[in-house]
Amino acid sequence: MKKVAVFGKPANGKSTLSKRLASATGIKLYALDSILYEQNGQEVDRESYEEAHENILSSEEWIIEGFGPINSLNSFHRRLEEADTLIYIELPYLVTYWLVTKRLIKGLVKKPEGWPDGSSVLKGTLNSYKVLKLCPRFWNKDFLQNLEKLSANKTLYVIRSISELNSFVEKNVQ
Repeated sequence: MKKVAVFGKPANGKSTLSKRLASATGIKLYALDSILYEQNGQEVDRESYEEAHENILSSEEWIIEGFGPINSLNSFHRRLEEADTLIYIELPYLVTYWLVTKRLIKGLVKKPEGWPDGSSVLKGTLNSYKVLKLCPRFWNKDFLQNLEKLSANKTLYVIRSISELNSFVEKNVQ
């Protein structure tokens, strides 16, 4: 486990799992939102994002958490190709909608950890709901079948429950 891609639907625990994994392994964590958005919450230009992403991929070890720009699958596919370990968090949609809502409720009191400065939690939540509505077109059985083929020479973990998510690091990192 030297190059780890952690991905899945919004609010599925990618950030929390990735932080635990980075702490347990000592591998540097890169949250894609931190290179995709400026401090004011605006998206960076595509060229800047792609350059930062390629620099991370060329390093010896990394944990990359997130999906990246929604309108460009190139960086996502590059990450999956370069990774030796793929962690796909596939919680049920009802659970995901609850987690997005829970993040909003908590975010009204305190900004979620890792949330870009100057970025609205309400606006981000509404965007998460929009993305979730579109997710079945992408995160589906065909995606999982393609992921299984891609992972022939990699380690693939598919997390399907909160309990699996919560115990992942303890069970899979020595």
